[in-house]
Amino acid sequence: MSQRRKKARFIFLIIAGVCLGICVYLVHGFYRGAATIHELLTENKRLKQAITNLTQEEQIGYAKVIAQRTEGGRLFTTIKFVETARSNKLNKILEKECTIAGDVVHFDALIVRFGDKMVMDGKRRALYLWRRVYGEKTAPQDGFAIEQPGAEPKRYGDLLSLLPAEQRQLFWLNIWKLANDPEKLKQHDIEAIYGSVIYSKLRPGLIYVFKISPTGQVYPEVIPDM
Repeated sequence: MSQRRKKARFIFLIIAGVCLGICVYLVHGFYRGAATIHELLTENKRLKQAITNLTQEEQIGYAKVIAQRTEGGRLFTTIKFVETARSNKLNKILEKECTIAGDVVHFDALIVRFGDKMVMDGKRRALYLWRRVYGEKTAPQDGFAIEQPGAEPKRYGDLLSLLPAEQRQLFWLNIWKLANDPEKLKQHDIEAIYGSVIYSKLRPGLIYVFKISPTGQVYPEVIPDM
């Protein structure tokens, strides 16, 4: 074998070894990440303690009409949607304005119910995540987003404060992704993740306060706008 061929073969083996090492690293990282997700949802004691500390909520926000106008024979309603803090109903943590065609407005919430194994005292807990707002003639996927999927909701910003940032992000990303996968919900002892859509014919001068029943049903309570 010539010196040139030996050198080329040597370089080829080095490149092949480097590529193999990268592949092993990526595969290892993939399985390590998958294991971390499973561990976080089923075995992380700090996460379970945080979920155990959840309390029953009575109000998760409100909406009111800012303006209504008619253009080209069509009615448009501009609303302000407000999320309130879990610990203080007067504390606004998120405000969004959007204009909807018509006056019948849908508010889409995602409810996450945890099973007995996910909480330390054996009593079920739930999270309530707002998803989007849309009109009667608008497809849900074309509505206005309230919370950004995969991001930590502002109203639960303190819930996982004992977990590292990457674990908090991992948790919220998985919660959204598991919404349409019943089999994985069972694996991680998440009793249910389901949407609850509330719709109402909105009128100026009224505030629509979103309440929660003990069974997890979200409903609006209408009061005059002071």
